[in-house]
Amino acid sequence: MRTFLETGRLVLRPATAADAPDLLALDNDPAVMRYINGGRPTSAEDIRDRTLPRLLHDYPCTGSRGYWIAQEKGTGVFLGWFGLRPLADHDPAVVELGYRLARAAWGRGYATEGARALVDKGFTDLGVQRVTANTMTVNTGSRRVMEKAGLTFVRTYFEDWPEAIEGSEHGDVEYELTREAWQRGR
Repeated sequence: MRTFLETGRLVLRPATAADAPDLLALDNDPAVMRYINGGRPTSAEDIRDRTLPRLLHDYPCTGSRGYWIAQEKGTGVFLGWFGLRPLADHDPAVVELGYRLARAAWGRGYATEGARALVDKGFTDLGVQRVTANTMTVNTGSRRVMEKAGLTFVRTYFEDWPEAIEGSEHGDVEYELTREAWQRGR
């Protein structure tokens, strides 16, 4: 399997249909999904019909996928996924940073390591001008990762979600990093 990006401890590679069991386990951990869907279970059909097509999508503007499976470099153990997805299929200028890691990978710096590496690759190799990321206001762990990856707070906003989950009354937050700010910080 071809590697998209390597860090000191991570390998990011394109997803395949064979990743479905790991993705199903990831999305069925209530703690992992707490800020996504309130911790509700995900079905195998959802993984097949919604998650995999999103992870397998190629973006012509970058010549790559927008999502990659994260594995521990030394062991090959599935850790989750990272995303640096162009908001438009044919324009790499603005991308959304995302990540979803298994609970066993939390607190070990993997999210920050992968996010920083993707941000750097976006600005150096993919033609990115602006990286954006969003999470629930109360998701302090994800917010810390965004900040450690160099993104800064832009705003709090409120969406009308079909099903409210605990903490959604506090809204969501948007973070960003522009190419200019990234270059100044190097």
